[in-house]
Amino acid sequence: MVDSRFDVLLLPGVVLPAQLAYGGLLAVLGDRVHAVAKDLELYAEDEPQPGYGLDLELDGILREADTAGFDRFHLAGYSGGGAAALMFAAGHGDRLLSLALLEAAWAGNERSPPEEALQERFRALDGLPADEQMAEFTRLQLAPGVEPPPRRDGPPPPWLAKRPAGIRAILRAFDAGWLDLDALRRFTQPVYFALGGLSNADYFAQMARRLGDVFQDFTVETFPERHHFDPPHRSEPEHLAASLLALWHRAEG
Repeated sequence: MVDSRFDVLLLPGVVLPAQLAYGGLLAVLGDRVHAVAKDLELYAEDEPQPGYGLDLELDGILREADTAGFDRFHLAGYSGGGAAALMFAAGHGDRLLSLALLEAAWAGNERSPPEEALQERFRALDGLPADEQMAEFTRLQLAPGVEPPPRRDGPPPPWLAKRPAGIRAILRAFDAGWLDLDALRRFTQPVYFALGGLSNADYFAQMARRLGDVFQDFTVETFPERHHFDPPHRSEPEHLAASLLALWHRAEG
């Protein structure tokens, strides 16, 4: 019998592990997908690898896809995982059936002036204590006046200890990275961008506009009540699942 499920690889951001980030979405998608939720290579060791760059994430995506037996597949990435997904589309677009960007955290360094001004504020996080760094990292990605999510009760989970160093490493990787926009202009498969209406528009909406000028087949869907730390794959998994299934059906049709 032919397996009619969609082959999907999901990449998380720099805070939550993949299974926590995508558990609700995977439950909704169920047996309609053959899905792999893959953690970032950034956290493969106790500390980010010396000289960490997004090329390591590309190697990890290729390895995971080959292990899963995916020839061509659908790739979805949130935040830092979205940045890695964009790099993969530029370098290995022939392996992709579609690309879904859930508020990617980086889309190359040819930024608009509002994006560059915000990037300067991200760079300033490098010298802050861990607690202050995480709080400011969160605040910068929200629209003015939007309250950050409440802190978790109880002791922090063990994986959280890796996050401050991981955030510093991936922000440096963004500054050092290069995204082949010409390769993305040649990418003909459909691209979907999920945008939170309560996220910082100088960051994510500006990025979506730039990418809309790059990709041949590009769709933005705005989730008015969501923001970067309350994303649709966690808060509206049924809605996002429907959007992704429509994307995947169209890509394979």
